[in-house]
Amino acid sequence: MTSFSRFAPALFVLLWATGFIGAGYAMPHAEPFAFLFVRFALSAVLLLLIIWWWQAKALTPRAAMHAAIAGTMIHGVYLGGVFWAINHGMPAGLSALIIGLQPLVTTLLAGAVLGERVRPRHWAGLAIGFIGVVIVLSPRLGAIGGGVNAATVGACLASVVGISAGTVWQKRFVADADLLTGTLWQYAGGAVLVAVAALLLETGSYRLNGELVFAMAWLVLVLSIGAILLLMYLIRDGVVARVSSLFYLVPGVTAVMAWVLFGEALEPIQIGGIVIASLGVALATRDRRNSLPTGGA
Repeated sequence: MTSFSRFAPALFVLLWATGFIGAGYAMPHAEPFAFLFVRFALSAVLLLLIIWWWQAKALTPRAAMHAAIAGTMIHGVYLGGVFWAINHGMPAGLSALIIGLQPLVTTLLAGAVLGERVRPRHWAGLAIGFIGVVIVLSPRLGAIGGGVNAATVGACLASVVGISAGTVWQKRFVADADLLTGTLWQYAGGAVLVAVAALLLETGSYRLNGELVFAMAWLVLVLSIGAILLLMYLIRDGVVARVSSLFYLVPGVTAVMAWVLFGEALEPIQIGGIVIASLGVALATRDRRNSLPTGGA
């Protein structure tokens, strides 16, 4: 295992957690699908420049198609569903709890499609991790309001299925592709989906201000480039079921960030939940050599 392989999971969780804060800045000022389309388009332009400078290897037409399908699910369905639900009144805490089902759904899909073997200890880790997520989010679940309905809950559930299926698709069909070029095709697939949704469902209105610009810059550079490339690296070099369990750490890290940056309350029960979720992830991501996996499934 390289030193980067040891460092990459923690860095991924840290970067991914900032996405919820960035989304909170952006959503009051722009419609979700149009915002995501611009985000994906800017990310694709940056990736094209990086690919040209790095002289990254091109994908075969078949690999490009599979990368675009994975991106449609990971970026278009997942982010589109979450942003749309929050924009229509779904409390962020409840949406995060529903998204917390993702490691379990991914593990089931990985077992069925990829034949990954998940030991009882890893199932226990997934269950403990989910309990930790519930505890972390519990102080905010009382704020459930009128935004909770069949449409917003359905959008969150679609997001769970989207990122889970996209992760498995990526591992199954695009694992050996160049990370940079593969991610570019992912954004192409995601951009098409959110563009169609924006044309059919939105008005194209937005308020251009400092918060929107900051949120866009952060989400493009830190999330769409940094975190997504890390996720693709982890999927390529790790076992999907165990990589997905890292998402259990995101709500706790986000809560700590919100406490540091915005002074939001961080209650003792949430700290306990963070510890429990961390223990669950430790169980779910450790193999017999007590190390994160670096080989394929």
